[in-house]
Amino acid sequence: MPYKLHDTIPVWGQLQESALTQIKNCLRHDTAVSAALMADHHHGYVQPIGGVLAYHQAVSPSGVGYDIGCGNKAVRLDISANEIRKNISTIMTDIINVISFGVGSKNKQPVDHVLFNDPVWKLEPLMKWKNLASSQLGSVGSGNHYVDIFVDEQDRVWIGVHFGSRGLGHRIATYFIKAGGGKPNDVSPVILDVSTSIGQDYLSAMTLAGQYAYAGRNWVCQRIAKLLGANILEAVHNHHNYAWKECHNGINLWVVRKGATPAYPQQRSFVGGSMGDSSVVVEGLDSKESKKALYSTVHGAGRIMSRTEAAGKYRNGKRSGGKITHQMMLAWIRQEGVELRGANTDESPHCYRRLMQVLEHHAPTIRILHTLQPIGVAMAG
Repeated sequence: MPYKLHDTIPVWGQLQESALTQIKNCLRHDTAVSAALMADHHHGYVQPIGGVLAYHQAVSPSGVGYDIGCGNKAVRLDISANEIRKNISTIMTDIINVISFGVGSKNKQPVDHVLFNDPVWKLEPLMKWKNLASSQLGSVGSGNHYVDIFVDEQDRVWIGVHFGSRGLGHRIATYFIKAGGGKPNDVSPVILDVSTSIGQDYLSAMTLAGQYAYAGRNWVCQRIAKLLGANILEAVHNHHNYAWKECHNGINLWVVRKGATPAYPQQRSFVGGSMGDSSVVVEGLDSKESKKALYSTVHGAGRIMSRTEAAGKYRNGKRSGGKITHQMMLAWIRQEGVELRGANTDESPHCYRRLMQVLEHHAPTIRILHTLQPIGVAMAG
């Protein structure tokens, strides 16, 4: 059996006890109906990353988390892989110069988007964040967010991106977690009744942040395709930090996925590995295990080393004392033939599981359509 039951919770992959404790705690709420832990699960803020919770007539802002609409997009291009390989150093330098990366980063060129005409911006307190959102649309941010150039099993070129709603999503989450009675060090989830005004306002704001995240990923993919002089032939696009209204066992529920990808039958998704590892395009399957997983799968390989453990503690504005050196990270990347721009040691491949091994646990629930090998990676540095 690909999963094991812990009490009533199906768990895929290697169990992390602290993540199980977190999801059990979420499941205690009287509106919580069911839960599942994906194979890339690990400890997170209130709800574990790789955790899925289904609520009846309720939604959890702390479950969705601070990066609302964080997700992945992959697009296939009509350009020669040989041409990309030949020019990969110049291409990656161009990408890091054109696309904005880093905490608080703003796009280097203003993006006018129909999204900013949405009347939802009139909702308190969204209007005061509109200018920030406008300036950041199309920027990537920091941490494990990236722009990658891939080749697949047929030697076709793909662009892959991973990021979310930037400062807008963080502010929305902060506001509604506090409004729902949450505090920074809470371990219990903030739950909002969707029939109340605050619940409805959160859903409206969350939806806007999700649309904003989609718009940002669309813009980055289109901008890089233009940079390469290529056309987009196909696209795969999905959130993995979001709440969806879905029907399970004949009941309408709000399914909160934090670091978990929707995987309904025939639904395609892009799941990224670490910077020196393969990524995949997958398709959901219809099975008993899929139902147990609430039609969800992993969002990545899953972290096995914390940022502090990998890169060390901050002292005088710099990290020191970590297990992973810059030389170790670069050696791994060179061995995999990846052209890297940016990145810190807390994102080294050493910090993550291997994606293909993680996916094996979900074999009855998904089918791998394409395996994407990175040849260029750009991240905040």
